[in-house]
Amino acid sequence: MARFRADFSDSSDSSSEPEVQQELEPSEDERESEEESLRSSSPSSEMHEDELLTSRARRRKHSSRNALIEDEDGEIWYAHEVDSDRRAPNPRVSEPSSSSSPPPRGDPTLTSWAQHIGVDAQKMHVMQTSLFRVPEEAAALKALNQLPPSHLSLRVPLQPLNRKHSRDSDGDGIRPDFRERPSFAYDIEPPIHRPSRKYARVESSESAVQGSEGAFLDAGLAFGRSFRVGWGPDGTLVHLGALCKPSSTQKTSANSSVITRTVFPLYADAAAGATLCGKLLQHHLTHSPIIPDDDDVPFADPDPEFLNFSSFVALFPAADRSYEASLFRLGQALFDDIDLRLGASVTIDIRSRISAVRRKAALSAWLEGAVSPTVEAELRANASADTPTNVFTLLTGHQIEKAVNAAIDGEFWRLATLISQAGGDFEFQQDLKHQIEIWHGERIDVHIDENVRRVYALLAGWVNKVVVGSRGGGLEKCSDVDVLKGLDWKRAFGLHLWYSEPVNASIAQVYQTFNQLVTENQIPRPPPFYSEMKTPLTTSLWNLSSIPPTTDGLFSLIRLHAEPACSLSQILTPLSFGTSPVDYSISWHLYIILSRCMRVRDFADRGDPVGRTRRMDDEISNSDDDDGIKQEGHSPSADLLTSSYASQLENQGLIQEALFVLLHIEGSIGRKKAIKDLLARSAGRLDEWMSRGIEGSLKIPRTWITEAKANYALDNGDIFDAYELFLQAELYDTAHDLAIVELAPDAILRQDFELLKNLFTIFVNHPVIGWHVRGKIFLDYVKIMTYLPRPAVEGDAVADLVQNSRFEDLIKNVPRLIELVPDLFREGSDPRHGVALTEMVAGIMRQVKKYAPSVLAQVNSTFMDESTRLERIQSIGYTRFLSQIN
Repeated sequence: MARFRADFSDSSDSSSEPEVQQELEPSEDERESEEESLRSSSPSSEMHEDELLTSRARRRKHSSRNALIEDEDGEIWYAHEVDSDRRAPNPRVSEPSSSSSPPPRGDPTLTSWAQHIGVDAQKMHVMQTSLFRVPEEAAALKALNQLPPSHLSLRVPLQPLNRKHSRDSDGDGIRPDFRERPSFAYDIEPPIHRPSRKYARVESSESAVQGSEGAFLDAGLAFGRSFRVGWGPDGTLVHLGALCKPSSTQKTSANSSVITRTVFPLYADAAAGATLCGKLLQHHLTHSPIIPDDDDVPFADPDPEFLNFSSFVALFPAADRSYEASLFRLGQALFDDIDLRLGASVTIDIRSRISAVRRKAALSAWLEGAVSPTVEAELRANASADTPTNVFTLLTGHQIEKAVNAAIDGEFWRLATLISQAGGDFEFQQDLKHQIEIWHGERIDVHIDENVRRVYALLAGWVNKVVVGSRGGGLEKCSDVDVLKGLDWKRAFGLHLWYSEPVNASIAQVYQTFNQLVTENQIPRPPPFYSEMKTPLTTSLWNLSSIPPTTDGLFSLIRLHAEPACSLSQILTPLSFGTSPVDYSISWHLYIILSRCMRVRDFADRGDPVGRTRRMDDEISNSDDDDGIKQEGHSPSADLLTSSYASQLENQGLIQEALFVLLHIEGSIGRKKAIKDLLARSAGRLDEWMSRGIEGSLKIPRTWITEAKANYALDNGDIFDAYELFLQAELYDTAHDLAIVELAPDAILRQDFELLKNLFTIFVNHPVIGWHVRGKIFLDYVKIMTYLPRPAVEGDAVADLVQNSRFEDLIKNVPRLIELVPDLFREGSDPRHGVALTEMVAGIMRQVKKYAPSVLAQVNSTFMDESTRLERIQSIGYTRFLSQIN
């Protein structure tokens, strides 16, 4: 509530107006009686009208002195107060200094306002004191008045926005912080208008670019959608200027008309990658039935009985040492079912124990085969090495028999005896450890070959520990032995599996021990396979300095088996399986096998499953007791991986393979849209052979393929072919609009009524939007132009009556037809439309004038030429003449 300040100072004004003080200040008795009467009255703070009445004379007396005036200090005063101060200055009070604040003014002045409006002063004072905190408000207002004008902010501060894209309609936009001004002397400026920035995705049909592609004067509007950043097929990029980082300095300028086409090799060996993808997808298609889902959209459902790691391993020859073959063989060892060949009476705990042992043996066999090329290459490189060195190299590949033979050939009889017991029991390892400690304690390890000590440490299980040599001086100083020094991660993991951990240790325990060394930075993280090879085909073509280092995909599979909490989101990184960050082939196939078929693990963002279940025979059931599989929740990561792989295949020219991958998208709407978009982009390559393959093998509806071809023909200017293809695709509304806008004007101008009739007759049995006010008008126009003059039927009265009835119906329909003709062509940019409209109106008017001239008076159209208008005027006059005669 804004309040007026008209206070008197106790020091300066008490002596200047003694009469006013005596008149306004009541006695103590009167004050107590007034307070008692106020307390005894109603507790409400309402003021009655009779308390506010005052005489007219008194009101006139003070009316000229009640004006509000601003003084030099910015205070608001009444005119009579300023005048009284000027007339009777107090000589006893010195003028205050400019730096001192104005003296405080007390509450007695509040009675002046009560006196002016005719209310009892004491009652007003008591009511104001009880209703408002007058001293506190006065102190606050005085503090504001004491601030210099420069400290008074006239701008209203703005509150912070609550969210990124706030809207004023929601209350989250720009709102002022309302304040009370000290008095009417200070004007508060309105807040600065800052329009909220609203961004929304605009569809192509509603975009400002739609229909303005030919506005070459505004290149940004005409070519804005064409020059968006994006990759073309096979890594093609069209750009202005040079490609560089924002911080780079280039000599060439982007303000040039020279357009550069650059092709980036997305894959190290694109041909080999396409061959591998084709082989894997063909096997996948063979065991993935394609069935329609609940929305009648085709969906690929992988068969878990046939799609496992073993089936993919069979695609590679036994001698194949490629990374992909090794990856699927590892998956077979870790995740495929193992035939235990146990009877039904064997308990579950025994089955679990035997399964763990068999699984560990399968992993050991795979690891031996994976490291054997490295072991053989190292032996060939160190052909002149001594026996202990070769023995240790053979032991890193778990080639025990060859290591024993090498020790015997080198006449290391005792060492050969120990090697034959490699991976033995706990007592054997303890004896070897004790022997090493004796050598160290007696300082005789310096006299033992370092590689012999390394073999002893390996057989003792000291894999994750450095064997410290004796610290003697001079010749007695012995070097330390690090068993894992110079080994790759697969052989280091194998030493833990074969020699360090107990025989009954599980794969998870071996992984945890090895991963602890990685976490503690005692050994490096397992790098991808291509980082160990320096051939051009395995060197990454991308600058990956800003990307965190990735882990080898083989180690990721072991982690997935050992860590139950590990999800596919943590391991399916493209750089773990190849040199390109956009190569999603292996990641997608692993996702299908592990998640869709074997149900081992899934992405972390998989939603909650729905209640319905799907049987293998496509029955839908709501019962939990049925043998069905729950429809799992949606996973955006899964659909993103599928779309990325399909885009990769599309860039490689594998259209059918890309369509098959898109059939695995989980949502029906997204799957349908993705397939149609891919067909539209590849319509130029959809020949008859490919169309039959897509329709027959992938079960994609032929109407989707025909629609893509129709849009492609329309883009190339083949209007009639597009019209026929839209009809084959059962898109009758689109074909109807195309016939009206593009084909009908040419037929009208050429007077080809047979073509015009054939264009629209097909829509009689296929209702379309706006048929009666658009397409049917052309058929009526053809009837008027071809039926009139009416044929005479000789000797057949019934037929003649029918003809007369049709003739009258056509004539009656002419005025309505003339009114609807201008609305046929809604696009005003084509000059053919206006000419066709004029031709239609003129033709109808000629026919009507010739066979029913009286109807011309009922027709009115802006598309008449001068002669037609004159004939209409004559017809109107003739009709009026006949009506007057009759």
